Amino acid sequence: MLEKKQCIELTIDSLSSDGNGVGRFEGMAVFVPFSAPGDRLQVKITALRRSYAFGIIERVISPSPDRVEPDCPLFGRCGGCSTRHMSYEAELREKKNFVRDALRRLGGIDAGLSDTVPSPEPDRYRNKVQFPVTPELLPGLYAKRSHRILPAADCCMLQPEKLNVIARRTADLLKKGGATGYDETTGKGLLRHIFLRQSSLGEIMLCLVVNGNGIKGEREFISALTNEHPEITTVVINPNRQKGNVILGSRFRVAYGSGRIKERLAGVTLSVSAPSFLQVNRAAAERLYSIIAEFASLEKSELLLDLFCGTGSIGLSLADRCRELIGVETVPEAVEDARLNARENGIQNCRFMCATAAEASAELAAHGTKPDIIITDPPRSGCEEQTIRAMLDMSPKRIVMVSCNPATLARDLKALCAGGYTVKKVTPVDMFPHTPHVETVVLLSKLNTKQHIEVELNLDELDLTAAESKATYDE
Repeated sequence: MLEKKQCIELTIDSLSSDGNGVGRFEGMAVFVPFSAPGDRLQVKITALRRSYAFGIIERVISPSPDRVEPDCPLFGRCGGCSTRHMSYEAELREKKNFVRDALRRLGGIDAGLSDTVPSPEPDRYRNKVQFPVTPELLPGLYAKRSHRILPAADCCMLQPEKLNVIARRTADLLKKGGATGYDETTGKGLLRHIFLRQSSLGEIMLCLVVNGNGIKGEREFISALTNEHPEITTVVINPNRQKGNVILGSRFRVAYGSGRIKERLAGVTLSVSAPSFLQVNRAAAERLYSIIAEFASLEKSELLLDLFCGTGSIGLSLADRCRELIGVETVPEAVEDARLNARENGIQNCRFMCATAAEASAELAAHGTKPDIIITDPPRSGCEEQTIRAMLDMSPKRIVMVSCNPATLARDLKALCAGGYTVKKVTPVDMFPHTPHVETVVLLSKLNTKQHIEVELNLDELDLTAAESKATYDE
């Protein structure tokens, strides 16, 4: 029987979906951070649950062939990377395993699964960075599972060096102007986060999240910073006086420039504001959108419905391949951004609705409008039951689902398959190298009408709650 603080020898057999290595000791699963499949380790038990345990590496007895030397001084302490101790090839293999395991275990799906599509650049890929700052105005990153800030603006390998440089210079100039960093324990201090976006067109946005309405000497600060870094085309102030871990407040004030930067993605020029959603890895997003287009196989006569369309980037990239694009999104600001992006790209065969999937389904049905193809890119929590039902009611020929969570993806696919669809293709895409996250694109095809009617009668028996997607362990 395992005991806390006990040291054991353990062979790591696999990787869990949160990046922990998994081994078995006397039949009990033991989760070990920063281990790799094939490692033989001496492990100290740190926590015990009824059917599993957690441990930390005391000594590597025999390293896995996949193990490499981490190239970041903060690896293991920072909450960012979790797989820098493994080769990139091994990481891609394990992400494929994450998807395969979730589909089989939670969805009962054993469809053909492609290898994980790699990111063109496994480092420096993030086009959006958010640095919390210490009370001494040092930009950094949160330590693993905490809000303790580790100064990291000079070493993070996931973020472009230019953004690291601008973050450091921003903090220096604000400190010279008398500003202080926010202290979560006291609620005092001005600057909470330095938030930066960078586009492939060379434009950079700086957003300062402040515990107030602005900063002292704002004009002088902006002038000094933009003279040194003319690539900064806009500066935005975001007041956030709320306690808690939500980074951005609800209001944005443009202090310099237009409040937006331009990005080019999959042939579409996008206008990006501070709160806009945009894939953080543009180069990998190009590959993702290419796979979506391949799976959709649009014809000029077809109507495309883009659910959870956000600012419209996926649908707009496909608008020239279909008769009409209809985008559906519940966030009003995102819908306005989508309409703006359509106008600025001269795309006219599209319209965007601020509605839920169920509301959009009812409105389209009332006008006799039926999509041929649905593309859906839901949040990490997946589709709500009403969204699944709406898609089944609209009965498109094909559904292309994009997901950043294999567990909720499996749950949603199970429901769609019970409703008359079959999974044809599954391709994982590595949008987030050196982390356990993986994006997945799935093509579903409609079965014949007789099969659809038979399985739809049993749809009410499906459990579409989030409970089914929960992991089997917690820490």
